[in-house]
Amino acid sequence: MQCPLCNRPTEENEALCAYHQRAYLNLKEKYDEWKTALGIRWTEYLREVADNPNTGEWVREVAQYLLQKEAASGLTQSLS
Repeated sequence: MQCPLCNRPTEENEALCAYHQRAYLNLKEKYDEWKTALGIRWTEYLREVADNPNTGEWVREVAQYLLQKEAASGLTQSLS
């Protein structure tokens, strides 16, 4: 299987390559801090991260990917 963001190979049972998977895990981990501090919802958080010029490329790509997936299917914090 290939990563939908960069076409690198993915690990077994993973939707993303190792780089984008790590970025996704970082996004999920940091969301708890943002939610506690700002009371922000997942989608709002993803938009903030994607629009922030200081966000790293892989994290931005994952945030944009998740926003697109959510818009298309109502996805919430899952890569299924």
